[in-house]
This record gives sequence, structure tokens and C-alpha cells, in this order.
Amino acid sequence: GLTDLLDHKPSELSGGQSQRVALARALATSPRLLLLDEPLAALDASTKQAVRAELRSFLQQFEYGTVIVTHDPVDALVLADRIVVLEGGRITQQGPTAVVAREPRTEYLATVLGVTLVRGVARSGVIACDAGGELITSVEIDGTVVAVIRPQAISLHAGKPEGSARNVWRTSVTRVDAHGEHVRVDLAGPPPLSAAITPAAVAELGIAPGREIWASVKATDVSVHSA
Repeated sequence: GLTDLLDHKPSELSGGQSQRVALARALATSPRLLLLDEPLAALDASTKQAVRAELRSFLQQFEYGTVIVTHDPVDALVLADRIVVLEGGRITQQGPTAVVAREPRTEYLATVLGVTLVRGVARSGVIACDAGGELITSVEIDGTVVAVIRPQAISLHAGKPEGSARNVWRTSVTRVDAHGEHVRVDLAGPPPLSAAITPAAVAELGIAPGREIWASVKATDVSVHSA
């Protein structure tokens, strides 16, 4: 609870305590609609995780509506039942959280979610990509489509791989960035892709900008939906 903070001045509160107090003050008026504008933005990573879990638990019990404004995809995915995506003041996508996360329809949203979005035209399970190259998918769909590939689904190899993956390319590395426990490797394509591998794999494969490499993706790891 917050009873042990009653004698504290605002300047004496931690970031997490301040957020809890702000939420309690908002609820004191028994609102029918709760607007939370970047509720976790000022918190450090460890505090944010704890407060996010508390907020999620509260929102599940709150009987009225809540609107959350956030630029953090984790906040949106954890706290929201439905997501409305705004780009340049326009709504570009909306729907249940799971559907929006699984089927991003714009490059901006794909970037926010950390996945690769590839547009093209599908025929009998083969996508002719707008950016060049082809993708083989396990989904029988025809017409204009959007394919989504998670970076963890892309494997990198020093030589041409032998295995079950039906999508295999010889490509080159354009950019290398560390992201937590993984390293994000951007590939020239076609089509352009981004892979996520371990630091050990980076060292083993000699990954660096300009390095030629082989990439592979299983057809079952290519998610496809109509554009």
C-alpha cells in the first residue's frame, strides 16, 4: 500500500512510488474513464517492469475503460486488450492486441515490433517481393500480401546451408547492432532482412558490415496475410 508514504514529500519519492501515488490520486475521483499518458516513461528498466505488472493487475480489475498513450511497444502489448496505431496523426491500424502484433501492416509498426515486413504478390505459396527476390511460404494464398519474419527465425551461415529451409539467399551484411543479449544483423537481400543472433555467432561467422553471408528461413516461419 501507500500508507507508509503519507508523511513523505514528493521530492522524497522514487520514480515507482511517484507513479503509484499518481495512479491512486487519479482513482480517488472514481473515474468512468482513465487516461494514462506515458505512465511508465520516466521509470528505469527494473522499476518499470515491476510497476507495469502492478498496473496490468489493476487494469484487469478496473471495471471501466482505460486509454493508454505510449511509444513503448512492451507497454502496449502487456497492458492493452486493443491497440490503435497512430502515424503522423492518422490511424493506420487497429484491432485486438494479438492480431496487431502478429500482422503489422506498416513499416513503422514492424520496426517498433522488431520484425521484418516484406510486401509482394503471392501465387501458389511463392511471394514475388516488391523489393526484389522471392519468399516461399507454407501458406497457400494468392494476391497482394504482407509477409512478416521475426529476426530470430533467420539463420546465418558461412557457406550455403544444407537442410529443410526452403528460403536460402547469398547476401551481405549492411549493419550490425547490439540489442541486449542478441545482435541484430541487417542484410542487403533481396529482399532486405534483419536477423538476431548471439554475440558468439557474430564472432564465429566474422559478422561485420560488408561481409558476404548465407541466410536461410523456413517456409513455416514466414507469416503471411492479405495487404
